Amino acid sequence: MTKVLVTGHDGYVGAVLVPLFEAAGVEVQGVDSLFFHDNTFGDAAAKPAQRHDIRDITPEDLTSFDAVVHLAGLSNDPLGNINADITYDINYHASVKLAQAAKAAGVPRFIYSSSCSMYGVAGDDFLTEDAPLNPVTAYAISKVNSERDISALADDTFSPVFLRNSTVYGVSPKLRLDLVLNNLTAWAYTTGKIQIMSDGTPWRPLLHVEDMSRAFLAAVQAPRDLIHNEAFNVGVTEHNYRIRDLADVVSEVVPDCEVVYAPQPDKDSRTYRVDFSKIKTQLGEYFQPQWDAKKGAQSLYEAFKAAQLTLDDFQGKRYIRLKTITSLLDAQQLDSSLRWRSSTGAEHG
Repeated sequence: MTKVLVTGHDGYVGAVLVPLFEAAGVEVQGVDSLFFHDNTFGDAAAKPAQRHDIRDITPEDLTSFDAVVHLAGLSNDPLGNINADITYDINYHASVKLAQAAKAAGVPRFIYSSSCSMYGVAGDDFLTEDAPLNPVTAYAISKVNSERDISALADDTFSPVFLRNSTVYGVSPKLRLDLVLNNLTAWAYTTGKIQIMSDGTPWRPLLHVEDMSRAFLAAVQAPRDLIHNEAFNVGVTEHNYRIRDLADVVSEVVPDCEVVYAPQPDKDSRTYRVDFSKIKTQLGEYFQPQWDAKKGAQSLYEAFKAAQLTLDDFQGKRYIRLKTITSLLDAQQLDSSLRWRSSTGAEHG
């Protein structure tokens, strides 16, 4: 049995990825700062877990693992903009330090959760893994820097692989509603109006959280020569959507809703349309996506109905990562470096 350490196992993706790994016969141990431990959705319950900041992991913590799957980090652009220095500390410096620790411990494989957002402002052309990187946020810059420095660690015994994920969507026990398709579907369900805050023209590639998890499993299971020091765009080429097209998808799923554009829409400079041929060609035996946006929107809508999601729920801190972190800072539970101020209650759930 393969034994894998998953960082960020208690988050939106981790809560879906860990059961999928375990069902495939992978032994999983998780570490997480537990910022979002109580942010459960529907009838999901917070499981007992112990805080462990990835910034504190040492080689001695990693000696028994066959792979590290590194999901943990400040998870989106607004959250990353709280303090760019902290974003670089957690998303960049701690990621490189973790990879160095894994290599020192003899862990043969390191799967890094990267992002297509590193392409930034790219227009309408389809982007392969060799396309110029043009990150425009602290979050995306941290991904570019991490890939560069972790790649330099590769050798005959240490194989990093970089999964440049599309924008993720879908139901999770640790649901996020600050992701575009989840957000538009929540607006439609709770208000009858699909709120578009930009002009609707930017391109985004979309990826279901289960399919993202399948990509990480593929990176764990595939032969070394297929993944060694490689970057993969993760998604499906046909699943690039303009924001306005996603709104239309949602309007087909949620009854009696309408698309509404903000009177003074935000100008979102980020637009990228991504080519996913490489992962299909190179890892197609191991990675077979099963979702598209309409199927995902339908699943979200059904989940919102079952949970009786309200507008107050939607706009509260439970499902918006930035609001959770801000609340913890305001309550002085976290210090300015986003470390817990007290070890009291380190065991949760």
